[in-house]
Amino acid sequence: MKLWQKESTSVSESVEKFTVGRDKEFDLALAPYDVQGSIAHVTMLGEVGLMTKEDSAKAVQALHAIEKEIIDGQFVIEEDAEDVHSQVEFLLTKRIGEIGKMIHSGRSRNDQVAVDIKLYLRAEVLKIKEDATELFQLLLTQSEKYKDKLLPGYTHLQIAMPSSFGLWFGAYAESLVDDLEVLASAYQVANKNPLGSGAGYGSSFPLNRKRTTELLQFGSLNHNSVYAQMSRGKTEKIVAMGLSCLAATLSKLSMDCCLYLNQNFGFISFPPELTTGSSIMPHKKNPDVFELIRAKCNRIQSIPNELILLLNNLPSGYHRDLQLTKEILFPAIEELKACFQMAVLMLSNIEIKDHILDDPKYKYLFSVEAVNELVNQGIPFRDAYQQVGNAIEKGDFYFDLSKGLQHTHEGSIGNLSTIGIKSEMEKVLQKFN
Repeated sequence: MKLWQKESTSVSESVEKFTVGRDKEFDLALAPYDVQGSIAHVTMLGEVGLMTKEDSAKAVQALHAIEKEIIDGQFVIEEDAEDVHSQVEFLLTKRIGEIGKMIHSGRSRNDQVAVDIKLYLRAEVLKIKEDATELFQLLLTQSEKYKDKLLPGYTHLQIAMPSSFGLWFGAYAESLVDDLEVLASAYQVANKNPLGSGAGYGSSFPLNRKRTTELLQFGSLNHNSVYAQMSRGKTEKIVAMGLSCLAATLSKLSMDCCLYLNQNFGFISFPPELTTGSSIMPHKKNPDVFELIRAKCNRIQSIPNELILLLNNLPSGYHRDLQLTKEILFPAIEELKACFQMAVLMLSNIEIKDHILDDPKYKYLFSVEAVNELVNQGIPFRDAYQQVGNAIEKGDFYFDLSKGLQHTHEGSIGNLSTIGIKSEMEKVLQKFN
C-alpha cells in the first residue's frame, strides 16, 4: 500500500509501472541522504514538541540503524514500496510501531526528495571537486617537469608559433580553475536547505527550519517555501552546468591527446598497456581511453540542455516531470568522475618525445621570433614582417634555434606563472568550504 493510498482505492498496475519508472534504481543513491534528512526532521520534531523527546530519540536510534544497513549494502527498496521515502517509513514503522507513523508530520515527499537531492548533489559536487583538484595538481606537476620540452603551437590546425609542454599542461590546469568557479557556485546553490517547505506552501506546525539546516550542515536555507520547491530541478540544472564546464575541458584535452599521439604528429606516447590494438592491423596503438573521455564528456555537455527542455514550461509548484531529473543527471555524475580518474591515470604515464622542433617542417614556426629579432634591432614591426615574409616566399628563411627562445612575460614559455595559477585555484577551493 502506498503512503498516499486510500483503503477504498487501488492503482492500475500499468499506471504504477509507468509513474514509478526508474525511480527505485536512482533512489538507492539517495537512501543515505533520505535517512539523514529524516534524522534531522525527527530530532527537530522532538525539540518543538510534535513528538515526545522519548519517541524522537527512539525513532532517531532506529533511523541510525537503517543508515548503517544502507552503508553496509543491506538496504533494498521492496516491491511494494513506491520509493525510498516509503521504504524507510515502512521499515521504521515495522520496527518501532506507531512512532514510525509520526515522522512525516510537517513534511511532504516533495520536500523530502528536494532535501535528499540537495544532500546528494552537495556530496557529489565535493567528490568531483576532489577529482578535478587531483588532475589540476598533476597538470601543474607535469607542466613544471616538461617546461623545457618544446612543441609546435597551432592555429586553424596550421603550424603557428613555438609552444611547450609546460605551457600546454598549464593551460588545462588554469582551465580547471575557471571550471571550478562555476562548480563552486553550483555548490552554493545545492548547499541550501528546502526541508520544511512541505508540499511547497509551508506548514501550520511550528517547525524550526533553521534547526534542520544546522543539523544537516547546510550553509543556509531556501527561505521561501514556494521557491524551495522551485529550486527542485533548478538546482540539478545549475549543477549540470558546472559539470558541463569541467567536461568541456576534459574533452578538449582528450582531443589534443588523440592528435598528439597520431603518427603524423608523434609528440606523445603511452605504455602499451594503456592503449588498445586492432583486430586486423598489428601496428595499431589506439587512444581509446581519450576517445571515450571525449565522447562521454561531449554527452555530459548536453545534460544542461536536456534539463532545460524538461523544466522550461513548468509553472511553480511540484510536478511529476521533476522525477526525470535523476535519470538524466545521476549517471552523468558517475561518468564524469570516471573520466577524471582515467585522465589522471593516462597523464601520469604520458611519455614526451624529445627534439620535436628539429623536424624541418617546423622551421617556419619561428617566423615571429625572426620578426621580433629585427624589431629589437630597431626595424619597425611592419617592415620587419615584410622582410621575413619575403624571405619565406623565396625559400631563404632560416632561424637559429640554438640561441634559445627569449619569452619572459607572465604565461609564456619562459614564465609559466605556475605559482599564480596555483594561487587562483586555492582561492576557488575556499568557496567550497
